[in-house]
Amino acid sequence: MTFNLARKRAGSMGAMAKAYWVTTYRSINNPDSMRAYSELAGPAIQAGGGRFLVRGPAVKAYEGGSEQRVVVIEFDSVEQAVAAHDSEGYQKALKALNNGADRDIRIVEGV
Repeated sequence: MTFNLARKRAGSMGAMAKAYWVTTYRSINNPDSMRAYSELAGPAIQAGGGRFLVRGPAVKAYEGGSEQRVVVIEFDSVEQAVAAHDSEGYQKALKALNNGADRDIRIVEGV
C-alpha cells in the first residue's frame, strides 16, 4: 500500500494512524560517535513530537534477527516523523554519528 493510499484510507475512517520510526542496528562501530549522536538525536526527535517507546538491545531474537540495539519512536503521524527526521537538529545528529553505526531506519504507519 502506498503512503498516499494509506493516508486516504486512514482519513476516511476519521483519524490518522500513528507512525513509528523503527531503527535496528547491525553494529556500532564507534561508541564515541554513537554517544555524540544520542546526545543530539534524542532532544531533536522529542522536539519533533517523537516519544521513545523502545531503546536498547533485543531481549530475544528469532529468524536470523540480531540482538543488537533497537529503537522504536511513536509519532502522531507519518508527516510528523518525516519532519523530525529531516529537521536541522536531527541532521546535525546524523553528522555527529558519521559512520559510527551500521543500521536500518524505517518509518511505518500504525494500524
